[in-house]
Amino acid sequence: MVVETRKENALDRFVTKTRELFAREPELDARWTALTPILAELLADPAVITASKSWPDCVPVDGRAENLIFYEDPDYGFAINGLTKSLARTGRSRIHDHGHIYTLYGVLDGHERIERYERVVDRRSEGYAEIKRTVDVEVSAGEIDLVRPYEVHAEQTVGERTVAIIIRSQKGGTFNQGRYDTETHVYFESLGPRQTPVEMLPTT
Repeated sequence: MVVETRKENALDRFVTKTRELFAREPELDARWTALTPILAELLADPAVITASKSWPDCVPVDGRAENLIFYEDPDYGFAINGLTKSLARTGRSRIHDHGHIYTLYGVLDGHERIERYERVVDRRSEGYAEIKRTVDVEVSAGEIDLVRPYEVHAEQTVGERTVAIIIRSQKGGTFNQGRYDTETHVYFESLGPRQTPVEMLPTT
């Protein structure tokens, strides 16, 4: 009897290295900083780049974003997401924070703008927050942004299809995130992105 075994792929290697890192590093900021070069390896893998050409476009519905979900760890809780923004996508992305979680945002293909903000008046408990933009930079494939808990940011399209891989310390869509309006200064919270299961790589 011949038993077929699946060949290890880039996702398998990323999960193994991430679990090993999390097992040996309990301090959260150090853990997520050290995860950056591991994500960089995943972003550079040719098989992942090729597969991403066929990932479905993420479509916001009723003001709620969509993420592809490739993996959720049963022990450490981290989730691996994909985010595809089609060429036809227009309009600015909502300025937001991710609540209590850590997030690594890595551009896999294309270009986009990363915006960072800081709160200058913080009355979130009253539904009010004034923010100012502190970073506005165009990024390309291979670049990674570490977003710590409650940091305010947005990723904006630049007129081309963009693909990102996002590593979150907890699966999105299960808790509220902060939302900011730069004109009215209204602050409110709502659920994070819908999670759509997709295979990152073809099954071999």
